[in-house]
Formats: sequence, structure tokens, C-alpha cells
Amino acid sequence: MALTLFARRPEAVEAPAPEPWPEIGETWKPEGVTIAQRYYNQAHAVVLVYTTDDGPSGTYYSVACLGCHYATAKDGKHTYNTRYGLADAATVANEHATACRALPRDIPARPDDDTVRERLHAWVRGARRRNEDMQLWLSELDLIRLTLQRTNDWIVGVLKQLAVDEPEILRIERSQYSDYLSYYARRLPEN
Repeated sequence: MALTLFARRPEAVEAPAPEPWPEIGETWKPEGVTIAQRYYNQAHAVVLVYTTDDGPSGTYYSVACLGCHYATAKDGKHTYNTRYGLADAATVANEHATACRALPRDIPARPDDDTVRERLHAWVRGARRRNEDMQLWLSELDLIRLTLQRTNDWIVGVLKQLAVDEPEILRIERSQYSDYLSYYARRLPEN
């Protein structure tokens, strides 16, 4: 009797075809952004933890919800370093996903190059002040990187071209100690 229990072998069953992930968040890999973690909110919109670059003092992360318009890159709890590390960004994303009830929105479409160039030019022009040149940091663009969908190299190329085409709006300084470039929005002209 024991032999009959073990003598039968089950028929081989074909593995089911893998189902595609939802269109929101899971298959989307925007250019210029590395997605580190994803969380679902209560209505299945995706909350992303992402980074845009490894900075000189480490990698910093931003959080954005693809349901509502929530986005954050800075923590107001610290006085010396306000950018999120991975653990802090994950905590913020999880807390937001737990409370958010927004329905999933469509994935932001990748804009054409001229549109992104105009947004960057507007960003530089908007940073200009009357009393001094303002230093611009690429990290200030982190919150809109999911809509820009461009790499840092591409953005730097646009800024360099703007400095050549319109030197009265943007200037670039090379560090005397390294190849580091600093970008400055020129002060507004006196009336």
C-alpha cells in the first residue's frame, strides 16, 4: 500500500505566462533617474524613492507620489544635512503611501528636447536677483526630474550652451582645484 502512494507522479504543469506589471511605476524607467524603491498607496498609486546622481558627499534621494502631487527632497528635522538618505526617504515614502488615497495618474510623458530646454532656461531666468549672482545647483531640479526625464550630462550641456548663447543670463566657473563647474544666474540689470 505504501508503494502505491508514492508510485504516482503528478503531471507536469506549464507555468502560467507572466502577467505584465501595472503601467504606473513598475515598468517606467525615466531617463536620468534611478528608482530605488516603490510603495503602493491605498488606491494603488505608486510612491517612488529615487536618486538622480551620486553627489560628492554621498547619494541623496527624493520621494514623489504618482497619484497626488506630493514630492520632497529635503528633511526639515536636521540642521546640517537636510537631504534624504535611503532609510529616511523610505520612511517618508512609506508614511505618505499609508496616508495617501489618490488614484493613480498617467505616467508623465517624456517631453521633447525643446520643451525641456525652455524649462531649464526659465529656471535660470527665474533664479536671477537684483543684488547678486545666484549660484544654481543641479540638485534643485530633483523634484521635477520625473517630468524632465533627462540625464545630468544632457542638462549640463544645455546650461553650457545657454552660457555661450546668453552670457548676460548665465555664467559658468571652473574650480581652480578640480574640474568642478559652478553655475551662476547673473544679476538683473539696473534700470
